Amino acid sequence: MTSRQLPTTTQAIILQASSSNRKPVYNDTQVVNKPLPALKPGELLVRINAAAFNHRDLWIRKGLYPRILMGSVLGSDGAGLVIGAGNPEDPLLNRRVFLTPMRGWIKHPKAPEAEFGILGGGSHPPLGTFTEYMVVERDEVIPSPEHLDDIHVAAWPLGGLTAWRAVIVNAEVKAGQNVLVTGVGGGVAILAVQICLAKGANVYVTSGSPDKIKKAISLGASGGANYKDKNWPGDIAALLAKSESGSKELDAVVDSAGGEIMTQVGQILKPGGRIVIYGMTSQPKVTFTMREVLKNQRLIGSTMGSRQDLIDATNFLGQHQIVPVVSHVLDGFEAAEQGFELMKRGDQFGKIVIRVQNPATRVKL
Repeated sequence: MTSRQLPTTTQAIILQASSSNRKPVYNDTQVVNKPLPALKPGELLVRINAAAFNHRDLWIRKGLYPRILMGSVLGSDGAGLVIGAGNPEDPLLNRRVFLTPMRGWIKHPKAPEAEFGILGGGSHPPLGTFTEYMVVERDEVIPSPEHLDDIHVAAWPLGGLTAWRAVIVNAEVKAGQNVLVTGVGGGVAILAVQICLAKGANVYVTSGSPDKIKKAISLGASGGANYKDKNWPGDIAALLAKSESGSKELDAVVDSAGGEIMTQVGQILKPGGRIVIYGMTSQPKVTFTMREVLKNQRLIGSTMGSRQDLIDATNFLGQHQIVPVVSHVLDGFEAAEQGFELMKRGDQFGKIVIRVQNPATRVKL
């Protein structure tokens, strides 16, 4: 595609202030045409073929996320094809890529080097993936794994990075260990299960849905418990007692809820065991007592991770031929509202992905 043929506008889903005065707040969305900036040296034009939802998109609509920017394009995950470049000889031209979903964290092993921000719905950075075309810095794309189509690539970046940081960097999961992954159903938890299994760990899960526990077992988990049952830690303990792994305790817990998780699993977590928390869906605090201190159990907070983490995770994904679980594929931006409703109900097992329909190219994945 020559520079004369490159598109100059793009359809995109933008965030708008709620037209209703009802509480709680639920902001609106609108599909609009937006101009595309001219390519500069060091930039690429990516045709977005697939874009995935994250729970942060729903939180933004509910006004529960910092630095929300009305008029900004939503979406943090996107995959597609490089169709233009500031350098006409760029080797990434005509390559399939996905977008890094954040800015500010390049490779420091502990924390971001600069102001951290996530794509979609905010002012930093002012970019989002719910769009047909996207001008992006060259360093902020990663070649797509060859074993995945764009639908499944779009289901990877934000969730995969979060899961990798929690499982590999912070929980330090190794082959043969017993690991509990809580809240299975969303994209991060399922990817955490898949990464643990690829490492050779024995994985147990919790969910509020028996059907989702069965689906996790079908992926390779050893068993699970319903967190709505008061004695769910006892159910996990019973599964551990029956296991043939040797150890009857957990080596690590990868948790999305917070709240009482430390006291709930303390009796089945080995001395020196790690609880890694990447979310607070239960409540915005974690109870930590001297009982856990005396057992040298560690509570570790975990966020998305660095660009280098994402590169490492993607190499692992390709090496082990992991296929991210996709729950629903929606056709076109007009179907996006269905994705928000699915997230509200919590019906999904895996990621919700929009197949971007480009009228000029008639993209079919």
